[in-house]
Amino acid sequence: MTETVDVETGTGAPLAYPFPPAPSIYHPSPVFAQLRDQCPVAPIATPDGNSAWLATRYEDVRTVLTDPRFSRAAAAGPAVPLAGLARLAADSMLGMDPPRHTRLRKLIARAFTPRRIELLRPRVTELVDELLARVLALPRPVDLMEHFSLQLPVLVICELLGVPAEHRRFLHDWSDTVMGDWQSDPGELDRVLAELTGYFTDLIAEKRAHPADDLMTALVAARDEHDRLSERELLALCVGLLIAGHETTVAEINMFLLTLLRHPDQLAALRADSSLIPHAVEELLRFAQISQGGGTLPRVTTEQVELGGVMLPAGSVVLTATTSANRDAAAFTDPDRLDVRRPDTAHLTFGTGIHHCLGAPLARMQLQEALYGLLRRLPDIRLAIPEEQLQFKRGMTIRSLQTLPVTW
Repeated sequence: MTETVDVETGTGAPLAYPFPPAPSIYHPSPVFAQLRDQCPVAPIATPDGNSAWLATRYEDVRTVLTDPRFSRAAAAGPAVPLAGLARLAADSMLGMDPPRHTRLRKLIARAFTPRRIELLRPRVTELVDELLARVLALPRPVDLMEHFSLQLPVLVICELLGVPAEHRRFLHDWSDTVMGDWQSDPGELDRVLAELTGYFTDLIAEKRAHPADDLMTALVAARDEHDRLSERELLALCVGLLIAGHETTVAEINMFLLTLLRHPDQLAALRADSSLIPHAVEELLRFAQISQGGGTLPRVTTEQVELGGVMLPAGSVVLTATTSANRDAAAFTDPDRLDVRRPDTAHLTFGTGIHHCLGAPLARMQLQEALYGLLRRLPDIRLAIPEEQLQFKRGMTIRSLQTLPVTW
């Protein structure tokens, strides 16, 4: 598949991207390994008719994420590949460079410090126990996606933001649309973004009239009392926090469980010693495949830059393949092996640099508590159907299961 690319210069007929999926949901497409070996920075063509460069090696991906010459703000132009989330990010903190990004990041980061997140852990533990108690009371098999994997992250982010829990279903449905891939209907995405904006406009008005002890009220105060962000920025923050605060965590809970069931020796190690769970979460974040491409949002070079031996002119669009970087043998010993005892798992799943995922401490804590709860309450959990019968939602940038039937 790589024969159309000159591996010395990275030039030639671009490769169609995303690549065909791997035969297994537990490994990235084999094309990534080819490119890491032969053409680590390769020209690609995306389904929306745009072209870009794809970085596949760990060090190159890290460079793109940390070097200020690779700009997020410059990626708002019409010639940049834009799936659903990228279109939303173009008007949010994810689409900014310093100093604007720095101002908003400082404003919101205090809510997501590791110390503050640890204060939330008892409540998350309580939610896990409540949800699993309901799961245990249901007739088997139980759809773990509907009754646990989806419920936990949505409840947590709704409580943190101050969004009414009874709205979680339609908010998640809207979020699914925003997380659509390049095949998404732009008109449908525009409609959903308008509905999300309208919903949060009304909710912000409610917070102004009736302040509460939640993150959204704090953001409204930052807007109204301290003039630290615009109304447009306030709306974008609220929408972005809702979507980023639960979508990937839902997928990770599901894929973590499937991956452990696929590797019974590793699951047995966690059952025997639950103190391994925090370390296991880091290894699963590296190993589990919650997307086929695993890329971060596009960036554009602000000047000529050499990357992976290829000279990229100013204005080049660059995508990063995080799932590929996380399987790079130059960064990880025996990278295609799951090892919950692996030391120092410096994965790039949460990104790095100034756009390192703001909610990483919250996601880590929820994933840890989800595994603690599942192993404690459902130690013999297993799939209730053959793995090959699992169905994933079509047209999404992440692997989102339709259902996850389990028994025990």
